[in-house]
Amino acid sequence: MDAPLYLRPRVEPPLAALLADGPFLHSLADALGSPLNVLLPEAVAANAARFRAVYRRHRLTGRVYFAHKANRSSALLRRLAAEDPAAVGVDVASTEELRHALGCGFTGDRIMATGPKDAAFLWLAARVGATVNLDSPGELERLSALVRAHGLGRVAVLVRLSGFEHTTGNGGAGTRLLSRRSRFGTPVRDMEELLSALEHNADTVEFAGAAYHLDTTGVEEKARALEQCVLFMDECRARGLAPHALDIGGGFGVGYVAEAEDWERWTTALTEAVLGVRPPMTWRGHGYGLRNEGGTVRGATALYPAYRPTAGPGYLDEILSLPAPVLGRPAATLLLEHLHDLYIEPGRSLVDQCGLSLARVLDVRPADTDAGRHLVHLAMNAGDMSLEEHGVLVDPVLLPRDEAAAGDGEAVGVYLTGNLCLEGDLITRRLVFLPRLPQAGDLLAFANTAGYAMDFRAHHAQRQPVARTVAVERRGDTWRWCPDEDYWPITPLGGAVG
Repeated sequence: MDAPLYLRPRVEPPLAALLADGPFLHSLADALGSPLNVLLPEAVAANAARFRAVYRRHRLTGRVYFAHKANRSSALLRRLAAEDPAAVGVDVASTEELRHALGCGFTGDRIMATGPKDAAFLWLAARVGATVNLDSPGELERLSALVRAHGLGRVAVLVRLSGFEHTTGNGGAGTRLLSRRSRFGTPVRDMEELLSALEHNADTVEFAGAAYHLDTTGVEEKARALEQCVLFMDECRARGLAPHALDIGGGFGVGYVAEAEDWERWTTALTEAVLGVRPPMTWRGHGYGLRNEGGTVRGATALYPAYRPTAGPGYLDEILSLPAPVLGRPAATLLLEHLHDLYIEPGRSLVDQCGLSLARVLDVRPADTDAGRHLVHLAMNAGDMSLEEHGVLVDPVLLPRDEAAAGDGEAVGVYLTGNLCLEGDLITRRLVFLPRLPQAGDLLAFANTAGYAMDFRAHHAQRQPVARTVAVERRGDTWRWCPDEDYWPITPLGGAVG
């Protein structure tokens, strides 16, 4: 068999200590079933503090808004609600997320309403005093009509922009660069209509500032968008408006794989496998976006960059430190010079290292005896742990039922299959290498699933159980836990094991 190709997870405290306590995790799964999500609420508060440290480093004011869509947990939201109200808020993208945030302790002035909005969402956001992040002049008109019709107070709004352009070359006659298109926001070229709408509706809305949402890892592109927003707000001030905040969205990223070498080896091997110069390393030759056309690799990998040396707060620091392409000064300097608050909407990066998903091994059988491959059937399906749905590839951690009996064993390549009666229900399409062959009753722990993976696509297909979620906390030598819905930051956790 070829040398194992690992994608070992990046695991930091306190998640590392939780993963190291196999007996505790087995006891939770025995009591609550598989799949099971386990969260560390204190870790999300620590992540918020790291983002706030970047603000202090650049002497910036503003607020960190947690993108609620990343996780449905009440425990995480309640823990963030207990943070400094001036520093931490929540970004909600539906009426139910807004109701959940209010029920978890957030007051309306700490809530940002984003995404597509129906009348009920707009009305409730206006009613409770949330800031509304608007995508179009039409959405602004609908909000204003509701405010007038129901006698509501003026609503703080941000206007989200898109289609940022920048010209390179002497005298502005060079190449025009356009940011990647987003379905969110009003194109900058249409800002005259937007400004007219803001002026016309000054009796119903208070214009707080601008925003953007870019689905890219490119720091330069985001710095260009930030500069364009600052220039837009200069135009707004020249027309008598008074914006004071710039929301640069999320997308700060997470590093899932611990070692750059693992990621480089695996991606190189995938290309070789697609070319046929090495044995297949995926289920039925799946290429993750790559294909072989006459001995040439075509396409592009549809994968998240699982090894990221700079992510989360470090990525924010990089954006703020990068000189703006036209004005030439760092983004943080532009914000300071204009006395603008900085708003950000981290989701995945704010719940980095905040949880894991457990799956019980149901059965193990050979898939390809000659190649030494096996199928490992789990009490979980792809909707319960959807890292791969988001292009994230990372190894699970094997937690044997009986550590003493497990021994060292030999590394083995396995395919992880789910509990649905569907050929396509694979937890991951790639061959996963484990330190030894699992046995029925063992657990696989998928680390760092709190961001978009543990409940984003969970469903009741075939009436299979959806994962329960628990909150855990280390107290001395003992782990304490409670159901997610029972967690409150002012109440000690109840159940104890250890």
